Amino acid sequence: MTSYVLDGGRIGTLDDFWTLMGEAVNGPGGYFGRNPDSFADCLRGGFGTPDDGGFVIEWRDHELSRRALGHPETARHLEGVLARCHSTNRARVAEELARARSGRGRTLFDTLTEIIEAQAPGALRLR
Repeated sequence: MTSYVLDGGRIGTLDDFWTLMGEAVNGPGGYFGRNPDSFADCLRGGFGTPDDGGFVIEWRDHELSRRALGHPETARHLEGVLARCHSTNRARVAEELARARSGRGRTLFDTLTEIIEAQAPGALRLR
C-alpha cells in the first residue's frame, strides 16, 4: 500500500496544504489540487495515486494543522472567495465568513478531512 505523508508542522496556510499535498503525492512542484473541488477530483484517481485506491494519507502533527487551518485561516480564505464568487453565492459565502470570523462553523481543516474521507474512505490517518 502506498503511503503519502503530510508534515502538519509545515502547514500554516491553505496554500501550504496544497503545496505539501502535491509534493507528497507527485514530488517537488507536484500538483494534487489547488481548491476543494480539484482536490476531490485528484483523490478519485488518475493524478498520482494508485488507480485501485490502495493508498493512505498519513497526516502527522495534524493538531498543528487543525489550529493553522482553523477559523482565522478559514475567514481569510472566505474573504478571497467572497471577492470573486458569483453574485448568486455571495449571501451564502458572507454567512460562512461571518461564522468563521466569530469562531463558529466548519474550518478548512474540517473541509479537507471530510473531502478525504468522502473520496478515499479509510485512507486518512491522523497522527
